[in-house]
Amino acid sequence: MRRFRRGRVYKRRSHKRHPKGRSHKAMGVPSDPLPQVAQAASKESVARAASEEEKKCRRDGGQGMGAGSGIEALRGGLVVSCQAPADSPLHEPSVIAAIALASQNQGAVGVRIDTPAHVAAVRQRVQVPIIGLWKRQLDGCDVYITPQFQHAAAIAQAGADIIAIDATLRPRPDGETVASLIQKIHADLGKPVMADVDTLESAIAAAAAGADLVGTTLYGYTAETRHLKPPGFDLLSQLCKTLSIPAICEGGIASPAMARTALDLGAFSVVVGTAITGIDLQVKAYCEELRRDSAAEC
Repeated sequence: MRRFRRGRVYKRRSHKRHPKGRSHKAMGVPSDPLPQVAQAASKESVARAASEEEKKCRRDGGQGMGAGSGIEALRGGLVVSCQAPADSPLHEPSVIAAIALASQNQGAVGVRIDTPAHVAAVRQRVQVPIIGLWKRQLDGCDVYITPQFQHAAAIAQAGADIIAIDATLRPRPDGETVASLIQKIHADLGKPVMADVDTLESAIAAAAAGADLVGTTLYGYTAETRHLKPPGFDLLSQLCKTLSIPAICEGGIASPAMARTALDLGAFSVVVGTAITGIDLQVKAYCEELRRDSAAEC
């Protein structure tokens, strides 16, 4: 006779006892698993529920997607960009993860991480949302921040909560568009998208394509804006007045006072990289300045 309890089938225990100290496993007696068909159905149900939950989370601004992974968690706070040049000794997953943890410990509400290996390492150490990206230089293409869906998929699989992409109006590889990339990330990965833009025009287009938030990340780094110097406070003000989705200030924030200014202008949150984690560039700048003064004295 069998009993049914909580959806599982259990055999009535026999009165015959096993020798003292011997478990079912030790005696080679298998436990009573779910039948294969029920097991498959259970996995399918869990996968379907997870997919629906991810879609719901994205519609609700990312809340509930995991430990601290919602977009709302970024509101009014500091996101630290934990990155290092590829030729730097800091460009190690464990080092980047340590920097990310230190940032979280001091109050950062999120981190921005490049490459799947670094995202995976950071995911093991922090609970705050990870804005993930993958910088890839492709032949004949100026777009390099998560340029294709395959790069977004790798970042999502590594553990990123939000996928950052280049959302400028520049041509993308293989005829892909910002709109098609955002749509596929939403549909296939269930992740919110941060659109890194350079102009108001590209931001409006990204928002219309379904981006969940925009950042001033590429202001001053495209042919159209190369004559401008970050931070893009003017662009930030336009984004906050024009768009209905969160606008993040990123690029050129070099002091706490500048970060405060960004929030006062309406930024949803502020991303700071080089001023906090850019040891290579900071040391180089200090040394160059000191050498310049010494040369002048000579």
